[in-house]
Amino acid sequence: MSDRGRRRLLVYFPTWLGDGVMVTPALPSLRRVFPVEAWSVTGYVPRALRGLFKPMAGVDRWLGWRKAGSSLGGVWSEACFLRRGRFDAALLMPNSFRAAAVVSLAGIPKRMGYSRDGRGWLLTDRVMPRREAGRWVPEPAVDYYMRLVRELGGLEETGTPPLRLDVSDAQRAELRERLGALGLSAEQRLVVLNPGASKVIKRWPAERYAELADRLTERLGVAVAVSGSPAEREILTAVQASARARLLNLAEARLPVRLLKAVLERADLLVTNDTGPRHVAAAVGTSVVTLFGPTGPEWTVIPFDRDVHVLAEDRGTMGAISVDVVFEAAERLLTNGGE
Repeated sequence: MSDRGRRRLLVYFPTWLGDGVMVTPALPSLRRVFPVEAWSVTGYVPRALRGLFKPMAGVDRWLGWRKAGSSLGGVWSEACFLRRGRFDAALLMPNSFRAAAVVSLAGIPKRMGYSRDGRGWLLTDRVMPRREAGRWVPEPAVDYYMRLVRELGGLEETGTPPLRLDVSDAQRAELRERLGALGLSAEQRLVVLNPGASKVIKRWPAERYAELADRLTERLGVAVAVSGSPAEREILTAVQASARARLLNLAEARLPVRLLKAVLERADLLVTNDTGPRHVAAAVGTSVVTLFGPTGPEWTVIPFDRDVHVLAEDRGTMGAISVDVVFEAAERLLTNGGE
């Protein structure tokens, strides 16, 4: 649809991949508040993630950004970039003061978001986060983003839609070609292991992932791939080196980020630490085993019944999680969908 006669809404997404995916259940409600006939919607995401999010129903276009830093010069540079978009309104999903400062300096007249972290005075339309006894109440991010949109629009709560990422036919075809070049047939069952995470305390040991990979291949006859960002190649290599089985290394294959959702849609199962690919898998309907250590799942609960949590006892280290427990969860999902 043409932008002619429509106002322009900028939706400022969070920085992290998983948080961005957890915004997607709020998009249907967003379109009730900002109907397509009256508003065009631009998703504003890190440049590297733009290809992962598009195409997506309800979002007309995707604008990629490179963070220019938190200095005054960096904030001003980004504000000038957004000013060229002539947006009528901005919806801030992250809580950061910086995001509020950027859209304010960009001259966007309607600025909506949670009033916290000292930024309320920069917003024209504010929602108060939930607090008890002077503290923030833990709330899953999916519900947090959904509540923001619904309270701004005066909508009644009507449940939570699933996470959603759309995979195009072109992306599926490109993935088939790339995986075929790696020796993976279209009929072969595939389990993807994601051993990386932004924090060391969230990572299950590489040798445990390797032992899990061996059990999956030897007992269940599945192909196993390891996946991660370029910065996590050392972790993936360590898993490969410790495993007896031949593992596909998707980082070495240099698959672009935009194909991550196609990879996880193709997979029968993802085993992962608590990090972004978990949410991508759920958004394309793939079963997930998620491993939690001291961080716990309170903030990242997602509306997906095939996301099985394996928690370290008493919030201990990730090393406290045994291969036996993880394999049992994986086998259950692979054989009967977790029932």
